[in-house]
Amino acid sequence: MQERLRDNRKTEEIRAKVRETHLKVSDFIYPLFIEEGENIKKEIASMPGIFRYSLDRINEELDEVMELGIKSVILFGIPLHKDAEGTESWNPDGIIQKAITQIKKDYPALQVIADVCFCEYTDHGHCGVLCNHDVDNDLTLNNLRKQVLAQAKAGVDMVAPSGMMDFAVREIRDELDKNGFEHIPIMGYSVKYCSSYYGPFRDAADSAPSFGDRRTYQMDFANRNEAIKEAQADVDEGAAILMVKPALSYLDIIRDLKNNFDLPIAAYNVSGEYSMIKAAGKNGWIDEQKVMMETLLSIKRAGADIIITYFAKEASKILNN
Repeated sequence: MQERLRDNRKTEEIRAKVRETHLKVSDFIYPLFIEEGENIKKEIASMPGIFRYSLDRINEELDEVMELGIKSVILFGIPLHKDAEGTESWNPDGIIQKAITQIKKDYPALQVIADVCFCEYTDHGHCGVLCNHDVDNDLTLNNLRKQVLAQAKAGVDMVAPSGMMDFAVREIRDELDKNGFEHIPIMGYSVKYCSSYYGPFRDAADSAPSFGDRRTYQMDFANRNEAIKEAQADVDEGAAILMVKPALSYLDIIRDLKNNFDLPIAAYNVSGEYSMIKAAGKNGWIDEQKVMMETLLSIKRAGADIIITYFAKEASKILNN
């Protein structure tokens, strides 16, 4: 007898019982932008509801994060001083190092992840040391070692290199291990595409490149098979988690990684994806909450075990009810 597939859709009770994919608050990592200075709570114009905070006000945000049951945050710093190499990124008294120490003291149960990159710290906005108007991979690796060691000494729980330098995970794993930080895992930005969806983030972190673009180090978004090579490199070099960034236009890549690797898969629901939903919701073109939850569920259904998202607080409020 032919199955009547509608039988399991008749009521919400039935639909809930047979639902294949479920979002949980524990799936989320919430990004935080921390700006050097005092008494700063500044909304990001292109990301409604997302703010830059100075350290003396960050607890306003973290109190709510903890109350909602969100257990992980990823930190991005906006320093006062920038230079050609981004030396503030490894300053022991730099903004992210101070943030890590303070947050771990005030919220010891919160998992603090640090982004490991240079675009927020360099005066040219690129993700490493420049040579002939391009990022020099190996010179940048030396500075990645310095940055990650400073974060480890500050008390970070996990590091996440986002610059797409070849061998970054290998160099970071070596630096952590030889300095007694074997316990700190690496979440690789394993498959990071050169995407126009990052636009609002560059407003948030003052990280737009002053010239050119990042196509010589971030992936061509036309490429699918290359993603497997990039992810395999991070596995071989010691990553604990593999990430795909962005998420929504790259659901096929998330599924490819899920099907090919045993490690947890993270996906970054990036700023442009967030801002488009916010803008359409504000104009009344969509039901913002429903589209938000559908979007996040689609990322989870594609295979993501972890979702980095600016929607974490809003989605958690819905899931907690």
